[in-house]
Amino acid sequence: MESQNSSVADPATEHGKKPHRAEAPRGVIAEWTVTIVLLLFGTTTLVQAFVIPTGSMEDTLLIGDHLLVDKLAYAPAGAVSGHLLPYQDVKRGDIIVFRYPIDIRQTFVKRVIGVPGDHIRLENKRVILNGNALNEPYKYHKTDYIDSYRDNFPGMPNAYLYPPAQVMLEKNVEHGDVVVPAGHYFAMGDNRDSSLDSRYWGFVPRENIIGKPVIIYWSYDAPTERLSNPAIGFDHIMDLATHFFTKTRWSRTLQLIHPYPIK
Repeated sequence: MESQNSSVADPATEHGKKPHRAEAPRGVIAEWTVTIVLLLFGTTTLVQAFVIPTGSMEDTLLIGDHLLVDKLAYAPAGAVSGHLLPYQDVKRGDIIVFRYPIDIRQTFVKRVIGVPGDHIRLENKRVILNGNALNEPYKYHKTDYIDSYRDNFPGMPNAYLYPPAQVMLEKNVEHGDVVVPAGHYFAMGDNRDSSLDSRYWGFVPRENIIGKPVIIYWSYDAPTERLSNPAIGFDHIMDLATHFFTKTRWSRTLQLIHPYPIK
């Protein structure tokens, strides 16, 4: 999902095992502790606010969701800071905020589907990762028809592809799979039929990743054309003044954003 300023199902436990009782509360406390710290001490160095202007991550993230993004999560760990701060690797299933490879002035939000070394293809809308069909409870299909490229990827392109995607199809396809190169990631929107993602512009370079969204601090029902404009227009100000209480999605306020582990 594209953002110019820019809940997932609970992760399934591995092999059906439930976490120990002590782990679940600890995890919740840790999440909220990090969130509160970010809210209290966040600056543009630690966190950054983004707004979702398009529907490519629906229904996980909606148009008008305002997010706080943890910019430290994927930062390189130092000799001391690595032991003090919760740095982590980018993993499959993570929702990431990154600079759009085609125009780094723009910021996108997508879900990581493939990490370096992964083999990826789509068959009739279903992702096949390293030879196994993925279970993706977070994704949505809002069209009934099959598109020969979008839904059976990598196929014969039937739409415009940006140059990095053309290079991807020329140099990174083996036995019908796209192979993710070192230092790059394959990202897709949860609104799978209406997402401008790695299928069309190629891989996300590691250095383009800004961070991960951690919380929806406010959600407001506004159209894309208003949210995609970096300058707040008069119409949007009047809409806020008139409809703030009725158009605010109160049920999404302070909603934490979780990844979904893809094995």
